[in-house]
Amino acid sequence: MKLSPTLIAALVVIGAAGFFIGRISSSPSAGDAGAAAGTDRPGMAGSANGVSGSDSGRPLKSSRGGERRASGSAKVTGTEALARLEAIVRGENPLDRGRALLAYIDQLEPGEFEAAVAHFRSLGITEDRFGEYGMLLSAWAQADPFKALEYVRANTNNGFALGTVLSAWAGKDPDSAIAWAQANHTGDGANPFMAGIIRAIAATDTGRASELLTAMPRSRERGEALDGFLTHLVNAGPDAARQWVDSLTDQALKDGSMSRLAGRLANVDPAGTAKWLLANPGTALNDNLDDVLGTWAGKDRQAALSFFKTLPEGEARNDAFRGIVSAVAVADPKSAAALIDTHSADADNGAVRSFVWHSFGQDPALALDYVSRMTDAGDRERTYQRTLEFWMDRDPAQAQAWIQQSGGSVPPKVLQNLQRRAAERAGQGG
Repeated sequence: MKLSPTLIAALVVIGAAGFFIGRISSSPSAGDAGAAAGTDRPGMAGSANGVSGSDSGRPLKSSRGGERRASGSAKVTGTEALARLEAIVRGENPLDRGRALLAYIDQLEPGEFEAAVAHFRSLGITEDRFGEYGMLLSAWAQADPFKALEYVRANTNNGFALGTVLSAWAGKDPDSAIAWAQANHTGDGANPFMAGIIRAIAATDTGRASELLTAMPRSRERGEALDGFLTHLVNAGPDAARQWVDSLTDQALKDGSMSRLAGRLANVDPAGTAKWLLANPGTALNDNLDDVLGTWAGKDRQAALSFFKTLPEGEARNDAFRGIVSAVAVADPKSAAALIDTHSADADNGAVRSFVWHSFGQDPALALDYVSRMTDAGDRERTYQRTLEFWMDRDPAQAQAWIQQSGGSVPPKVLQNLQRRAAERAGQGG
């Protein structure tokens, strides 16, 4: 099967991304990451490097008019071909494996894919080689999508394989892939086959992908389709992405889209993203403003602080401050502490707790000095408990020294728990 440069690029993208966003028929679970016969699950542990230098050599013209990579021998079939596939898969160098696998796929005829895929799966699949599995499946979908779908539906039990095949097919022939998905879906719920198709179509036609997405009912499947769609929508730029979300009439879809986009858009346009969230009060604002301001502060602390200062008193202002404090604390705990001192009215429990968690790794004593400022007694006690337990495990002498000089700020219940934990560790010899 001759692979065009465009298809090769698509295979790499689909294979690498499919494991994370291409599950169609089941939600993420331990069943997606374990090792068992008959499933697409990690477990392959190749050790010997079976890829020779000739497998990754310069492309040569094949007798079929395409390009194949030199292998030192003519095209092989049957047992010998599967042995060669196994040697490629067990190679340690990922670049050599990728080159050799592309050359191997280029020589496969449509009727040879099933044996190749079955043998690949029989070796077990580690997470770092799901991309190679995706390459095989995608190439098979290009050659014979109906046979590929028949195989994965009969032999796999999670969405990676099915989503990869449908994505590859939809990228080449969207009308046929959509028709198949519609014909094979039964029941009144969301079509479980559409997520991979929408992801593939969105790469070249966001308008059509949007129509398919917005026609889906609220469901886990629509969430998966949305993730794939937004990956391509952001390539059109922040303004286009925000305009698409603003045009939505389904409030649940709108909120979900805003929440998913906020973090991505904050990396390229934090100011515009923060203003957009504030203009759309709701769950997306409440869940994402702190992260957006944190991203902004990581890029331009003064600009983020200036924006925060323009906000009126209330939850949004507190959320914005928490995000800034978190970002600054990671890089410079003392500067973050100074921010809390300067803006004490905005430093609610959430801001102080976030400061503690983000600064503790660098300066545990400074972090713990601020726990007493938390006004919620239960939150304050839990924060003392968790941070001191961690510090006692890591550096008991320093932790004990801080407790002694803390002036009784640590709640008695926390001290009792720490003493009991220390006694238990001593009794266990550790």
